Amino acid sequence: MKAAVKIDRIEPTNWFVGMKDASLQLMVYGEGIKTADVTTDYAGVRIDSIVRLDSPDYLLVYLNLEGAQPGEMTLSFKNNGSTKRVKYQLKARDMRGEERMGFTNADVLYMLMPDRFADGNQKNNDIKGMNAYKTDRSQPSLRHGGDLEGIRQHLDYFKELGVTALWFTPVLENNSPDNGNQSTYHGYATTDYYRVDPRFGTNDEYKQLIDEAHSKGLKVVMDMIFNHCGDYHPWLNNMPSHDWFNQPDYKNNYLQTSYKLTPVVDPYASDIDKRETVEGWFVPSMPDLNQKNPHVIKYLIQNSKWWIETVGIDGIRMDTYPYAYADAMAQWMKNLNEEYPNFNVVGETWVTEPAYTAAWQKDSKIAENNSYLPTVMDFSFYDKINMAKEEETDDWWKGFNRIYNSLVYDYLYPRPDNVMAFIENHDTDRYLKNGKDTVALKQALALLLTIKRTPQLYYGTEILMNGTKEITDGNVRKDFPGGFPGDKHNAFTAEGRTKAENDMFNFTSRLLHWRQGNETIIKGKQKQFIPFKGIYVIARQYNGKTVMTIVNGKREAAEMDVQRYAEVIGNAKQAKDIISNRTVKLDKNIKLRPRQTLVLEF
Repeated sequence: MKAAVKIDRIEPTNWFVGMKDASLQLMVYGEGIKTADVTTDYAGVRIDSIVRLDSPDYLLVYLNLEGAQPGEMTLSFKNNGSTKRVKYQLKARDMRGEERMGFTNADVLYMLMPDRFADGNQKNNDIKGMNAYKTDRSQPSLRHGGDLEGIRQHLDYFKELGVTALWFTPVLENNSPDNGNQSTYHGYATTDYYRVDPRFGTNDEYKQLIDEAHSKGLKVVMDMIFNHCGDYHPWLNNMPSHDWFNQPDYKNNYLQTSYKLTPVVDPYASDIDKRETVEGWFVPSMPDLNQKNPHVIKYLIQNSKWWIETVGIDGIRMDTYPYAYADAMAQWMKNLNEEYPNFNVVGETWVTEPAYTAAWQKDSKIAENNSYLPTVMDFSFYDKINMAKEEETDDWWKGFNRIYNSLVYDYLYPRPDNVMAFIENHDTDRYLKNGKDTVALKQALALLLTIKRTPQLYYGTEILMNGTKEITDGNVRKDFPGGFPGDKHNAFTAEGRTKAENDMFNFTSRLLHWRQGNETIIKGKQKQFIPFKGIYVIARQYNGKTVMTIVNGKREAAEMDVQRYAEVIGNAKQAKDIISNRTVKLDKNIKLRPRQTLVLEF
């Protein structure tokens, strides 16, 4: 008796015609499928090659769709005298790749963790069939029940605040069981690249959220991880090929990454240092993918395109960027840029030296090879602003001199405006740590939102959320108050916020709404002045308009000598302070309170 051909799944689950890159890799899963022959008679489609991997349970089918039209294609799999026919959907694209507009420096990104923001659907907190986990809000490192529906229900909050783009930590399935008091609520251990984690919602609900966000003028950025997947991904227990992962013999010969990213740019780096950085696993529960394998990188390239086409994301944030092979990541970015020339991707490049970050930006003159990565993350700004808040600004190195001395290296960047600046995120201490130094926070936000950068905020900063990582990462990933059933404190409304929370919310919102469409900030040239007598000034100028951000870096009153800044003040006699909405005279020295901040427009 002939054994039936078994096919469990095909990835991608469907595809799109009319792509500039007409090639399509189908990854077919099924017991014994490796030996199958594949045919199709769909018009405009040809099979270029069939790749039989080491495992008997995978088959790669490479198609060319150059002449194909939308429709339902039939694929015939013949194996051991038996044939199975599978329907596969080829869809029309919603728009051409050139029409997909990514986030830019005109946007302000708001980063949030879906599990910790709002629980809009309590029915998806406990999902049958998932590996053992627990929803327990009393435990900072377990799941708390936030989901996509909770975010959707609060889209108007983002509009009121004034941000223009939302970056969620990963939403894809992370079907790893709890490990004691730890879970994968954070999302960085993918177990299915084509499925939203059902505890967050469905693929359709993800698309609905993005569509509604777009209708309100909000963009959505998707967090992706190509360096590694989760240890409960089917690939690990049944490796498609011996070289699908780095260190495949991990059970007997485990290699941990050093977490040191400098070897990948160091001209003197040893082979062992480079190997530990790129080939070592991030943690034992996150197997390190081998992007040098052409089938692996093709799979990942297609996956990012599939999400762009399927749900309409407006950008990608790529996790742990330098940990993956640079050449393979450049191939991904080059392919994506060709298909979507106006899209945007930001890579996490966690080194606090500007020269390191600049080497990863597209068209860098200091890099050996082009990364094709449009946007990089400014860990230098994050590092310096967090040191500056603890110091008095002196005449040399401390306080806001640190920001000045970081920005002087902007000549290294091909596009300084395509550098994403931030003061905190999900991997760092909160800017406020365990305190409520709102004066320092206002200075940091004023600089963040006016310098030549693409700004990113972390959820809850606007309502004084604080915390440190000393106990656990969950301490800087607390639930947004008011987002969960039973919350007595609702920070989503002015009525529910405390006086101090409303003060910070209103300050942040005022700056954010003022920044929207402000060409002086978006397009203006930048000029900064060395901190003088504790006062740091950055000016932006465009089409005859000027914005001056002035911060007093001392805990004592100061007087700003306006003559020192005559080259940007010009003949202006007065300016409007965006923060207080008051008029400030520019024809006489400006008296500043301790740690005062002004954002002057004239």
